[in-house]
Amino acid sequence: MFQLRLDCFMRRLLLAPLFAFSLSIFFSSNIKAHDDGHGAEKLGVKIETLAKSSFEWDGDLLPKYPKSQPEITVLQITIPPGTTLPLHTHPVINAAIILEGTLEVILPNGTKRTFKEGEALIEVVNTAHYGKTVGNESVVVLVVYAGTKDTSTTVLLEN
Repeated sequence: MFQLRLDCFMRRLLLAPLFAFSLSIFFSSNIKAHDDGHGAEKLGVKIETLAKSSFEWDGDLLPKYPKSQPEITVLQITIPPGTTLPLHTHPVINAAIILEGTLEVILPNGTKRTFKEGEALIEVVNTAHYGKTVGNESVVVLVVYAGTKDTSTTVLLEN
């Protein structure tokens, strides 16, 4: 009789982790790990990923976040036609979407990339660059800076 109870106990002991593992696989495959629609897809909410990367637009890996109080800054920047921005850097990670117009972003070594209306970019961090409008219309850019308290979003450099 004691042997029978020991066998049942051992079976339960071995089956419990297997059962828990099976449940975790079932739930992880049936629950969305990243639901940007806040569960509202049935209401017609449409989500479109414009940019998602661990890399800057020039191909460099984004830096690690500092360990201090985060501060998010959201700016809408309007650049008049025919404007070339001064050489500058961004000490914080940021991403942008071109709402209107066309913007060309240039590194001092000549590397450049053109972003048009509706396109998103993950900006270079701690890398000198400048931008200029392309065409005869203003460029309107929505930029989100993921910085820290008391850190500038942009640092102008001497030409």
